[in-house]
Amino acid sequence: MMIEINFLALSAATLRMATPIAFAGLGGLMSERVGVMNIALEGMMMMGTLCSAYISYVSGNPWIALIVTALVGAVLGGLHAVLCIRFRGLQIVSGFGINIFTFGFTPFVSAIVWGSRGTSERVVGLPTLTYLGLKETPIIDEILGSQSPLMILLIFAVILIHIALYKTSFGLRIRAIGANPKAALSSGIHIRKYQYTCVILSGIFASLGGAFLVLSVANHYSTGMTAGRGFIGLVAMILGKWKPINVFGASILLGFGDALQISLQGSGIPVQMIQTIPYLLTIFVLIGIVGKIVAPTGYKPHAED
Repeated sequence: MMIEINFLALSAATLRMATPIAFAGLGGLMSERVGVMNIALEGMMMMGTLCSAYISYVSGNPWIALIVTALVGAVLGGLHAVLCIRFRGLQIVSGFGINIFTFGFTPFVSAIVWGSRGTSERVVGLPTLTYLGLKETPIIDEILGSQSPLMILLIFAVILIHIALYKTSFGLRIRAIGANPKAALSSGIHIRKYQYTCVILSGIFASLGGAFLVLSVANHYSTGMTAGRGFIGLVAMILGKWKPINVFGASILLGFGDALQISLQGSGIPVQMIQTIPYLLTIFVLIGIVGKIVAPTGYKPHAED
């Protein structure tokens, strides 16, 4: 049995599949750097899919949908921050609570708006990067021309977060808060201000990952379309050792599994086996890193703990 794979198409698909994972991974990174675990990334992504689809459907403008989705993500991130920081709630319980709420809320709203709990009508999506002026390098143009503007935003975010964390006093304080909140507080750092900022940013990044799936991939909302990418984003974060550039690289690796299973469909291999590829890759990656990576935080956001 001959299996033919278009490697240019596979490379382009890998970038597309890696983008939502990387957004979720950056969201987890920002939150965990200040000592708050955010397993609500999946729910925030799912809320992002619904919000972006609804606003684009109503307004016909995907850019407005993107802005509103980011604001909704900020609200969810703020809720998680308040529960974990202000009221000292258990981080895992808060995260699961947000996930459970969004998993029930999104199909409920879909049923009201579109008359179906499963899927929405087609919505206006974001344009692709077709006009890059790279005609003299058609290979690059073929790989990047089909990408979303959100991928460019993601790359800028990775670079800016790296600079902020490792080249500025702002990042030094964030890392100090995550490593030892008592020491950070004793040095005069207003730790809650930084914690709220980072957890809210975490919600924004996760929701943008959900918006990407709607506005740059499917052009419609469907229940469960995040397919665990929020949790896979946490894997990318761990594999990337809580460093933004490494997280992006890990997302490329995990996105490759998604892209490969798409490329192999119709090859004669049983579809059930093909669809397990990204999840098997995630499991193997986790097996390989268990016990070898130490988190940069003790997940205790309170200086009094």
